[in-house]
This record gives sequence, structure tokens and C-alpha cells, in this order.
Amino acid sequence: MSRQQDPIRVMVVDDHPMWRDAVARDLAEAGLDVVATAGDGEQAVRRAKAAVPDVLVLDLNLPAKPGVQVCKEVVAANPALRVLVLSASGEHADVLEAVKSGATGYLLKSASTEELLDAVRRTAIGDPVFTPGLAGLVLGEYRRLASDPGPTAGGGDEPNAPRLTDRETEVLRLVAKGLSYKQIAERLVISHRTVQNHVQNTLGKLQLHNRVELVRYAIERGLDDE
Repeated sequence: MSRQQDPIRVMVVDDHPMWRDAVARDLAEAGLDVVATAGDGEQAVRRAKAAVPDVLVLDLNLPAKPGVQVCKEVVAANPALRVLVLSASGEHADVLEAVKSGATGYLLKSASTEELLDAVRRTAIGDPVFTPGLAGLVLGEYRRLASDPGPTAGGGDEPNAPRLTDRETEVLRLVAKGLSYKQIAERLVISHRTVQNHVQNTLGKLQLHNRVELVRYAIERGLDDE
């Protein structure tokens, strides 16, 4: 069996040098490509733009610039970048703030090395990864937001809503239910790559940027209840 593509490019951001170095070492020893590290928010934004990692492993509690602001800026600069928050805080407000800032995953620092490696790999392929108990919290918050008739992201009514194919709608419904791409592929008896393609096509049609926004879109339309 040939090697998988190129190794996942990862950047580690944490203001504690020993912790940062330990995480970077664990990732590198597992075969991931640690392309940069940073110890504060300003440095993180600058180095992320230069190093172009696939996954940013980010602590929220940073000097110079808070982690949520770092997340917003790096995702705005590179929408393909996935952000996995690795935090000591399990506070619900911190989790929701991170997700709203563009993070696709949230793991507590109490996680094992194996859990971290699995989380980074899953984050790299677009799966949302949350410490057990937090996924339901995030989904619940999006249900609450969806029930508030606030302004739409597009800034106005959209009478000509984009049309999704039946298969795209089906994939979207399963995404909204919280299934991983692997689970969706197994459920629909299609390849993981095909699921990714459907999600990318749907994001493009709906002018959304990531899977978190896609879940909110689906919940707003009640697709997760069907």
C-alpha cells in the first residue's frame, strides 16, 4: 500500500513553551509535518500566513491577541485552514465563541496523545471534532440561533435560492445530524471523496465557508429533523 498523500501540515500555538514543544513533538513523531509554532497571538497570525498549515492547533488563552481573534484572522486569510482549539477550558461560552470564530474542533487539554492525533487527522479532512459532550452543546446553540429571526449572512432576502441536487440535500441532512464524512459515506454507500465533493459543491452554491456554517444553514431549514 502506498503512502497517503503528503503528511498533514500542522502549526501549534500555545504560550507555554514546554506544552507547545511537547505537542509539536508528539505530532511530528506520529508522522505529521509541524511547519511552525508560535507563543503569542500576533506571532501566530504572522506565522500562519507564512507557513500555510492545513491544521492550526490553537490555545485560546494567548498574550498579544486572544485565540478567538487569531482564529478569525487566520480563517479569513485562508478559508481552507482548519482550526482545532486545544484548551484547558471547557466553559460553554469559550467553546461557542471559538466555533463562531471559525474553529471546526474543540479538544480539552486533558485529552490523550492518541485523541489529539485522531482529532488533528479528522480536522484535516473537514470533520468537526469535539470533546465528548461539547458537540451537543454546539448543535444546541445553532438550533437556538436558527430560531432567532436575525439578519441573514447574505444581508437580505434571497428569492432565487440556489438549488441543491437530491444527493447534495441528502448529504447536507446527514451533516446536520452530526455524522462524520466517513459515516455519511458508509450510510450512502459512496466514497469518502464523493462526500467531500458534495459538501464542497454545496458550500460553493450556498456561499458558505465551512462545515459549521453548513450545519447552521441545515438546521435553519429543519433538515436535521427529517
